[in-house]
Amino acid sequence: MVGETVIEQIVAALARGESVSAVARAYGLDRKTVRAWRRRGGPRPRKTRPTVSQLDPYRAWLKARAPEVDFNASVLCRELRERGFRGSVIIVRRAVAPLRAARQPKATVRYETAPGAQAQVDFGQVRVWIGDERVAAQIFVMTLGYSRRLFAVAFPRQRLREWLAGHELAFQHFGGVTDTVVVDNAKAMVLSHTREAIQWHPTYADFAGYYGFRPWACAPYRPQTKGKVESGVKYVARNALAGKRFASWADLNAWLVEWALTVADQREHGTTHEVPAVRFQQEALTPLDGRPAYAWAHVRERVVANDALVSIDGTRYSVPAHLVGTTVTVREHAHEFTVWAGETLVATHARQPRHQVVMDPAHYAGLLRVDQTPLAAAPPRHDPRYVGRGEVAVRDLAVYEQHAASPVEVAA
Repeated sequence: MVGETVIEQIVAALARGESVSAVARAYGLDRKTVRAWRRRGGPRPRKTRPTVSQLDPYRAWLKARAPEVDFNASVLCRELRERGFRGSVIIVRRAVAPLRAARQPKATVRYETAPGAQAQVDFGQVRVWIGDERVAAQIFVMTLGYSRRLFAVAFPRQRLREWLAGHELAFQHFGGVTDTVVVDNAKAMVLSHTREAIQWHPTYADFAGYYGFRPWACAPYRPQTKGKVESGVKYVARNALAGKRFASWADLNAWLVEWALTVADQREHGTTHEVPAVRFQQEALTPLDGRPAYAWAHVRERVVANDALVSIDGTRYSVPAHLVGTTVTVREHAHEFTVWAGETLVATHARQPRHQVVMDPAHYAGLLRVDQTPLAAAPPRHDPRYVGRGEVAVRDLAVYEQHAASPVEVAA
């Protein structure tokens, strides 16, 4: 097959007066081919045949219907088949793509809040190096809506306990609480979210009442509602943790606090064009006033095993041995567990990592020796089959005193 460039060169050579044979030899072509291109006068564009698609009869309907179903190709394909379409969903997907790209973007209004009015919280997962292991860290971030100051702390997991701990640490870091805290629809806090109402987790609702803020959940699938903290999570991942390695989780969290104070709080914010630490001076937070940490309890029941241990979150904790076989109540607090027999507190244990066994020696009084000193034991002295060899006689010391006091006879 002869390319367009070669054809143009052939036609130009013939126009200069070169013979057909010379041109054919120069380009390695048959003379008939050269004569044919001389007659045509050059390359001609190919005639394209019109393409016919099974969707052509439905184009107008598809263009009107697609925005109503949010450009969902699966829904459109199902409805097209009801109208007689026999093609695949891939054809519909290709037809919908340009319609989706050409849709008019929805305008949004930036929502700015007054000092002390709002904070936004969220979690983001970032892989970090702890020692020689690369682990998934759940980074809790709280961003103050007015000043844009942020606080970040890392946890191995993301549960209600971590949400509450993150809130409290952030409140302590800022020295106060905002009027409203915006969260997403995480199941740890929001049990259900409908147009009519939001059902909060009872513990989170009680936590909000304890600190005096109003929780507010953003609409589902609308992350821009809490865009300030969304940007904060990305900022922490890309700036604070990029290329970092830590000896422990404690070192990681110490660095996040240092970074927030020395870097994030001191930069000129891209939206406000002010330094968050300076802008924070205008924040009107509700002070903590020395308020103690929130004491929340997750209550469950456990049957005490024969070894006087109860299993809690993958770790076994001891209770007094006389409770073996009975049912006790376990209350899970932020940093510890308490075990109750009826209304009596019988054990308190600090939270430990999974797959541990925590035993309080006092719970085994009479069964286990608390001190590990060897027992004072004497061999049996009245075994009739035992014949003593070289056993030293035990005499009263008065015998020796009597012999010492009597005169000693010296043999002549």
